[in-house]
Amino acid sequence: MRLSKKLFVTLRDDPADAEIPSHKLLLRAGYIRRIGSGVYAYLPLMWRVLQKVSQIVREEMNATGAEECLLPQLQPAELWKESGRWDTYTKAEGIMFSLIDRREQQLGLGPTHEEVITTVARDMIRSYRQLPLHLYQIQTKFRDEIRPRFGLMRGREFIMKDGYSFHADEESLKKTYQDMYQAYSNMLRRAGLAFRAVEADSGAIGGSGSTEFMVLADAGEDEVLYTEDGKYAANVEKAVSLPADAEISPFTSFEKRETPGTDTIEKLCNFLKCSPTQVVKNVLYQAVYDNGLTVLVLVNIRGDQEVNEVKFQNELTKLASQFGAKTVLSISVPTNEIIATWSTKSLPLGYIAPDLGDDYIGGSKQINSQFVRLVDQTAVELKNFVTGANESGFHVVGANWGEQFKLPDLVVDIRKARVGDRSLHDPAQTLQTARGIEAGHIFQLGTKYSQAMGATYTNEQGEEKPLIMGCYGVGVSRLAQSAVEQSYDKDGIIWPVAIAPYHAIVTIPNIKDAQQIEVAEKLYTELNKAGVETLLDDRDERAGVKFKDADLIGIPFRIVTGRAIANGKVEVVKRANRESQEIAIEEVVNTLQQWVKEAIEG
Repeated sequence: MRLSKKLFVTLRDDPADAEIPSHKLLLRAGYIRRIGSGVYAYLPLMWRVLQKVSQIVREEMNATGAEECLLPQLQPAELWKESGRWDTYTKAEGIMFSLIDRREQQLGLGPTHEEVITTVARDMIRSYRQLPLHLYQIQTKFRDEIRPRFGLMRGREFIMKDGYSFHADEESLKKTYQDMYQAYSNMLRRAGLAFRAVEADSGAIGGSGSTEFMVLADAGEDEVLYTEDGKYAANVEKAVSLPADAEISPFTSFEKRETPGTDTIEKLCNFLKCSPTQVVKNVLYQAVYDNGLTVLVLVNIRGDQEVNEVKFQNELTKLASQFGAKTVLSISVPTNEIIATWSTKSLPLGYIAPDLGDDYIGGSKQINSQFVRLVDQTAVELKNFVTGANESGFHVVGANWGEQFKLPDLVVDIRKARVGDRSLHDPAQTLQTARGIEAGHIFQLGTKYSQAMGATYTNEQGEEKPLIMGCYGVGVSRLAQSAVEQSYDKDGIIWPVAIAPYHAIVTIPNIKDAQQIEVAEKLYTELNKAGVETLLDDRDERAGVKFKDADLIGIPFRIVTGRAIANGKVEVVKRANRESQEIAIEEVVNTLQQWVKEAIEG
């Protein structure tokens, strides 16, 4: 392709609304254009990148025996109500675009396709002889992000590969899950990306086990905790660890003490000259379920620890059926104003004890009449601890479970693992941190959707059983931008060869020089004929402008038909390391062919 004939406009300055390097560079280099909030046009250079990423994904999926299909973007609300996710996606998370058509039917634009594919399976799979089955698609998805940002990283529409497998048993599911683990690793490796596979929370998708594939980058939204031995890595939302050992309490007998102005752990520990590891912190939350009921939750956790909100929400979701609900819409720490609407007497905030009485709760129909009480494992193990006294300005010291306070029945792990914690698999290993961009996620769904939606098959014994499912997603457009976030410099993008829009660019420094033009045209034609995808910069611009543009758009190899042609050579520059060398004109095609092959095959 000749740049003089191409839609090619670059910017010298960073766009005002771009926040991270990859977003700035893709806009400046003419890969994407913002059409609206979180909505972008993929311009010709970007579309070539996306086609290459899609092709790698497609090849790896096909190699596992998965079949490609295309599912509707417009989805009836009834399907999502069958699975119980309509309220989750339209109210709790609020990420689904929902609409009402002219027939007054509710519809949604698909952020994901579990419900649709389960409907297909329900209608078409009858027997165990049809299993296992694995279908996938590559298409546009929609999410109504409250704050779209970072370009293609968190947009309101994006390109994604999502696949769904159906099985007769867990063993078959686990085999496909492992196949996908390998396929996803292959995809990212072939795309030239440094990545880490980590344990993850399944979130609104649901199911038992899940793994995220994180492209490592400083601007990544996700924090990954891992050990140096390579045996453990997890998203911080999922990560588990051994906390630091609690210090031995200096208090050997139970006593109530006046502790004025100590409504935070830091103030309390300074006042009592004790460690936060000796404190049981009692935090009040309110959870709103999808049936409109508000449930008040009292959490007991060690004073130096923080509540992991994802683990916390998962525990509350497990309790949903007790309250006639399916899911949690929101969790928050109630403000004084909200407390005043349900509290029957003044709450001693900052001084709450583990045995805060249910009599603080009023009789509103929208409020559960008693506290749900959860105790984190870190608090269970404490002896002679410090905690609130249910009276403002007072705490108790030397307290113990089973003596002064009843241990709650629900003992959970809802603490947030953090850097420096010891690993469970080897306490000699401590957790390290890295930032990552989630490019892929695989799930073992089990029977969550098939049971809810009545998708069954008949086994060898003639029994009707729910289909066992897996789900596997790769963000195609996100992966493309992740590559830029991982590899750039002060002058522009450095594309991995495998997904670069073109492998090489031939630059003519002076288009008034007939010899430069002749050599450039010859190399341009021969390189493309040899399978080296090549651009020709034949624009009537200064050489400096052309070199800057070539660096900005990140083409892996630049061939310059400059002064060296007097000696039968051209200058070839590698974008990744700026290594420059003069190569004989007749050797350029073979040399570039070899470099491209080596880079793609690794």
